[in-house]
Amino acid sequence: MATLDEAVPPGEAHDAPADPRRRDYLSIGAVAFAGVGAGVVALPLINQMSPSADVLAQSTTELDVSAIQPGQSIKSTFRKQPLFVRNLTPKEIAEADAVPVSDLRDPETLAQRTKEGKANWLITLGVCTHLGCVPLGAGEGENKGPFGGYFCPCHGSAYDTAGRIRSGPAPSNLAVPDYEFISDTVVRVG
Repeated sequence: MATLDEAVPPGEAHDAPADPRRRDYLSIGAVAFAGVGAGVVALPLINQMSPSADVLAQSTTELDVSAIQPGQSIKSTFRKQPLFVRNLTPKEIAEADAVPVSDLRDPETLAQRTKEGKANWLITLGVCTHLGCVPLGAGEGENKGPFGGYFCPCHGSAYDTAGRIRSGPAPSNLAVPDYEFISDTVVRVG
């Protein structure tokens, strides 16, 4: 009987079966290489969607409110929008609390619009919720409207001392941005 070496003529290659482990290794290596390549391509695309340093710097505003007397308001800016900061008097707080929430178009109490222990500080965006005009009432001598808060001269929306819509076409209250008191006299908005 002839052996395997004798059956193959000299000079011809012997066809050995391919090693299945080697094929698996090459497949896994190719998939891993493609995955790393996709990650390298995707990372710059994802990073370019992150806000730049100048945008992050504008995302918060710190205000010293120590100079604002009870009954006064100031105008500032937050993310290129007007910001109203109002130091409510005890009378204005009582008037806002006396309004039945069921009478409001956008029902919110003054306590929901201010921070606990700081009910006298009302901080709102100064943008009318109807068409984006800037209401009057934050500056000295400006028309505060029939409810003593803010009045939008564009279409007649009137807000009370808590910045809640009371009459006119505006659908909702003046927006209250995220804010926190970082000391007794400094507030960080954003």
